[in-house]
Amino acid sequence: MEFPESQILQSLPKQFFATLVKKVNAKVATGADVINLGQGNPDQPTPDNIVKAMQKAVADPQNHKYSPFNGLPALKQAVADFYKREYNVDLDPETEVAILGGSKTGLVELPLAILNPGDTMLLPDPGYPDYLSGVELAKVKLDLIPLTKDNNFLPDYGTISNEVKQAAKLLYLNYPNNPTGAIATSEFFADTVKFAKENQVGIVHDFAYGALGYHNKPLSFLQTPGAKEVGIEVYTMSKTYNMAGWRLGFAIGNPDMIKAINLIQAHLFVSVFPAIQEAAIATLSESQESVTKLNDLYTERRDAFEGAAAKIGWQASPAKGSFYSWMPVPKGYTSESFADLLLDKAAVAVAPGLGFGKEGDKFVRIGLLTSPARLQEAVARIAKLNLFENN
Repeated sequence: MEFPESQILQSLPKQFFATLVKKVNAKVATGADVINLGQGNPDQPTPDNIVKAMQKAVADPQNHKYSPFNGLPALKQAVADFYKREYNVDLDPETEVAILGGSKTGLVELPLAILNPGDTMLLPDPGYPDYLSGVELAKVKLDLIPLTKDNNFLPDYGTISNEVKQAAKLLYLNYPNNPTGAIATSEFFADTVKFAKENQVGIVHDFAYGALGYHNKPLSFLQTPGAKEVGIEVYTMSKTYNMAGWRLGFAIGNPDMIKAINLIQAHLFVSVFPAIQEAAIATLSESQESVTKLNDLYTERRDAFEGAAAKIGWQASPAKGSFYSWMPVPKGYTSESFADLLLDKAAVAVAPGLGFGKEGDKFVRIGLLTSPARLQEAVARIAKLNLFENN
């Protein structure tokens, strides 16, 4: 017997990063010393205090049972305490916090939870590719909002047509931004709340890189007056605490959205392994010194890479947050042809901007996920191609 994939699965976008990984692996198989700057996977270990908390929690037989469907009450309280301490945001742990098996889960499932087939949602271009999975699974319509260098890679709500504003039900944002490294301002978030209220559009702020800012602590959307009335914020432990493989995040904010997330998850999951949740309580509650050190590390790497690139005429749009640099493609190349050239001739892997949307095709994304020396070596290899002398 044969069991072909369903029409829904066939409609899902191709995994952009899977294609990139295949190309990199093929180059590595030739014996090349590839410097892989195309990934977004944190390279540092999870801090010791978190690992020790996990070890203790795993040994507790109580954590070998099913978790409560909506997650451990103690973790939801820890999330509320964390947001009060870090952002001075008040949250009701019962009605305004949802526990997620990684933030991607919440971002993909939310359109299924609060939209109907044929509804319209808005996504940034460029943006995180997996947002598109939620669009296809929910069978909703999509309009894209371009993020341009001229507007500091923030949406310009004045460019959205009245027709689109009237149709839109949901808007995703992401600051600090993947892939551009841009950050949001308090003025922009205030405009966002105003836009949402005027047009009855729900806001989902993907705060995956919330702890990673180079000069100032990035703003939470929920710090904006009225934000909880119009939307939620989605936070992941992956980037702040190097817990990518642990698969834990949370959504916070608007009670109706949180209720919908909890309902769909009650049908799909039985929350997250309780020991991971116990470790997360310690993560959020104990010293945040590891976060400070991580920011210092990424700042050193960004300065090493972007400084070296500037010396060869490759000028960044200086990253202000996240752990990416958003670098322009030289004249005569697309992002894919440029990325292929760098991999073939310099054994340097970068992520083509087209993988994040049409507006990204003039850029490549650099993951600052290796040592400063290795980042500078990558630039030195690229310099030998003489691509930037006349740009």
